[in-house]
Amino acid sequence: MSEVPHCYRHPGAETGIRCARCERPICTDCMVDASVGFQCPDCVRGGGGTGHSRTADQPRTLAGGRITGGDPHLVTHLLIGANLLVFLVAQIVPRFIDETVLIGLAFDPALGRVVGVADGEWYRLLSSMFLHEQIWHIAGNMLLLWFLGVGLEEQLGRVRFLVLYLLSGLAGGALTYLLAAQNQSSLGASGAVYGLLGATVVLLRRLDRDLRPVLALVALNLVITFFWENIAWQAHIGGLVAGVLISYAMINGPRERRGLVQWGTCGAVLALSVLLMVLRTSALS
Repeated sequence: MSEVPHCYRHPGAETGIRCARCERPICTDCMVDASVGFQCPDCVRGGGGTGHSRTADQPRTLAGGRITGGDPHLVTHLLIGANLLVFLVAQIVPRFIDETVLIGLAFDPALGRVVGVADGEWYRLLSSMFLHEQIWHIAGNMLLLWFLGVGLEEQLGRVRFLVLYLLSGLAGGALTYLLAAQNQSSLGASGAVYGLLGATVVLLRRLDRDLRPVLALVALNLVITFFWENIAWQAHIGGLVAGVLISYAMINGPRERRGLVQWGTCGAVLALSVLLMVLRTSALS
């Protein structure tokens, strides 16, 4: 039987709670309620406790990211702003959507030429992640991005959160490109948002929080994915799976090899996404 840890500030107090940032054991007298999980007094003050190295004393997120000053949800705000800006441009600029939507290979009458990723327009895999056509589409995605992003960004840190978002969206786009009909277009941040949804499940499980609300949200979105018309289910599933894999490595990776596990997993997801793109391009060429 493993020994029950003791609070780092009160050695006589047994506890099963750990700080969401530095992971030191904390008792009920020391824990400070945060937006996601509990934090120790030292991390709340932005410092470290005694008996730790200077590096360990630097405030870190649960995933090991550096905690910086300023807006703790900066990346979430910037991503929402980028999506809204692209949406506005799409409403104003003629044929902007035709030039940026994800599509395998097809002749576009509006542009008068063949378009698609297989025709060398690889940028569509990225641009389509920020592209929305209907107001309800962007409203739903941005609401979920805000709801899920604020907690994840706090626990992962800015860089890791941004990487999670972009790789989830790219994985969703790659699976769509691989499996969808070559002339079927796809757009939206749903793949990236589904990655955040999967990451939230991993995070709440790590923090031993009630999973029922988020699992109900996952179930609802999967029902919409498979029973709502004109939805690219491949983007949703690809993003969800990528989000779970990446977040699990970021949140549950061993502390002594944390960087290797985290960035190695991100590299593997990126490599697999690129492989799917290359295979599809070869099939369409």
